[in-house]
Amino acid sequence: MINPAKAWLEDARRAPDTRHVDTCDGLRALAILIIGWFHIWQQSWLFPDFMLFGRHYSLDPLVRSGYIWVDAMILISGFCLYLPCVRAREEGGALPDTADFYARRLMRIEPSYLLTLAVMSAVALATGAYASGGAFARDLLSHLTYTHTFFYESYYATKLGGTLWTLAIEMQFYLLFPLLARAFMRMPATTLAAMVGISLAFRGFVAANVSDVSMLFNQLPAYLDTFALGMGAAALHVRLSRLRRGPAVRVLCSLASLLIFALLWRVAKRQASCGSVEAIRLGQMANRLTIGLLVAALLLTTANAGLLLRRLLSNPLTRLISSVSMQFYIWHQTLAVWLVQYRVIPSQSPTPNYDGELSWQLAYTAACFLGALALAAALTYGFERPVSRWLAKKWGNRREAGKGV
Repeated sequence: MINPAKAWLEDARRAPDTRHVDTCDGLRALAILIIGWFHIWQQSWLFPDFMLFGRHYSLDPLVRSGYIWVDAMILISGFCLYLPCVRAREEGGALPDTADFYARRLMRIEPSYLLTLAVMSAVALATGAYASGGAFARDLLSHLTYTHTFFYESYYATKLGGTLWTLAIEMQFYLLFPLLARAFMRMPATTLAAMVGISLAFRGFVAANVSDVSMLFNQLPAYLDTFALGMGAAALHVRLSRLRRGPAVRVLCSLASLLIFALLWRVAKRQASCGSVEAIRLGQMANRLTIGLLVAALLLTTANAGLLLRRLLSNPLTRLISSVSMQFYIWHQTLAVWLVQYRVIPSQSPTPNYDGELSWQLAYTAACFLGALALAAALTYGFERPVSRWLAKKWGNRREAGKGV
């Protein structure tokens, strides 16, 4: 029989993995589920209040400000992108080839993205969602070029999926990443400071001089510090992995992780208290650096936390949700809207969300989560991964053939 105390002590002395940070899966799963909850709540209006042991609790601030966890997803992206670069340098290797980096990013995202655009376009055209063929062409073209965040019609008024704007931000960042990664390697502190400084200057200028920030608060310059903090966390994680471990470090990191979760809850409460839509956007810009610092710290502390906390964040369920997170993110909001629009869940009231029909709200929320997860799993393992593997094989064969010439 395994001795739990002995297993905990043995684990406490083990260095964290720098190839796959297991707790990152849990944080990604947590972020994507909160984001999904926010968008589903916008349709169900099921307020997360409950009684426990005679006391009233409310998760309303967490759900109401769920959009701030998009920042966490973007930071985790920066972390995961830069981690192999740091590891390669530590092991005496070279940075990933730029052409190979671009190809692998496209193979990872483009097939699923094109499939999404094809389905969304078909539904929009079938339902007469566009006023003209020109409006459809402009919306589709901007999405195909990942420039849809630059135009109101293809950002806020798009008929091709409200969540795809983040993929535009990611793809725009990928263009810069090889250059930024090399700069980070040579001058980490300077590059980090520059990226943070550009974001702060951009957001500060927008907040002070623009009356309506809706088209600017989520553009790439406003997220450079978020990406930078993810990259910085990756570099620090590899460096910290060389330090000696022990029970005291694990306990301190576990306590620090709980403290950071508490601080994120405070940020969520503050953001949830914003009044108008414009105040919410200004609050997002004002809180973005704070959120980034907290999530970056959380990546480091949870990776070095004790076995119990790490198992809570890294287990078969969180790994599954993390693995399907891209498809879940792409489809959950659209699915939630369609379930309401086409009245898939039966109800007594014509507007059960606004009338507070609890049985409908519960059934609808469950259907959204389960349906989105099932669809995400089917697309991930039935389309995304097989196609990516096939393309990677083709790309690898082509690279090998090129070297042989």
